[in-house]
Amino acid sequence: MPDFPDQAEVSRSAKFATRTKLLAHRRRLGDTERAAAAKQVQAGLVALVRRLRPRRVTAYVPVATEPGGPDLPAVLHAALPAGAELLLPVLRADLDLDWAPWTGPDDLAAAGRGMREPTAPPLGRAAVAAADLVVLPALAVDRRGVRLGRGGGSYDRALARVPATTLTVVPLHDGELVNALPAEPHDRPVHAVVTPAGGLRRLDGAAPR
Repeated sequence: MPDFPDQAEVSRSAKFATRTKLLAHRRRLGDTERAAAAKQVQAGLVALVRRLRPRRVTAYVPVATEPGGPDLPAVLHAALPAGAELLLPVLRADLDLDWAPWTGPDDLAAAGRGMREPTAPPLGRAAVAAADLVVLPALAVDRRGVRLGRGGGSYDRALARVPATTLTVVPLHDGELVNALPAEPHDRPVHAVVTPAGGLRRLDGAAPR
C-alpha cells in the first residue's frame, strides 16, 4: 500500500507554503508604505491601551518588515497608566520565551532570530500569565483567531501560559487577516488583530471567555 502523509505533515507543509507567500508579500512593501502602516497600527494599539488601562502589557520589538515599527514598545509604554509595566520577550536557548521589563530603547540588545531584547533581568517564563494585554507577532491570522507564526513555536508555548480571558492582539499589515489558515492541535487562537485600514478587530470565534 502507498504511504500517505498524516494530517500533521500536511498541515506543516501548508504552513510552510503560506509563510513563504506572506513573507514575499511583506518584502514587496515599500518603506513609505510600511512607515505609514506602522503609525496606523500604533494608533490602534494606543487607543486600546488607553481604554483598558492595563497594569502589565507584554509586547515585542518589530523587526524588518513586521508591522508596528521598531518604536512600538516606546509608543505603548508612553500610553500606559502610571506605574504600569511593559514586558518584552527574551528568547531562551530552547526557543521558549522569558520576559523582561522594557526600560528604554537604549537598553535593548540584538539577540537570536533577529530579535531585540531588553537587557534588564528577566522575570521568568510565567510572567506573561499576569499580563492584562498580550501583543504578539504573526504573519497572518484567520477569522477564527488561528495565527501563523514563523515556525519556532515560541509564542505557542507562551500563549499556553496565558489565561483564556486575557486579551491577545496581533498587529498585521492589510491583507493578512484571512479566511482560514492551516492549524494544528497545539495552535492557540488570538482574540483580536489591528490592521492599518481596519484598526482593532475582535475575532468572534476567539472571544475571551
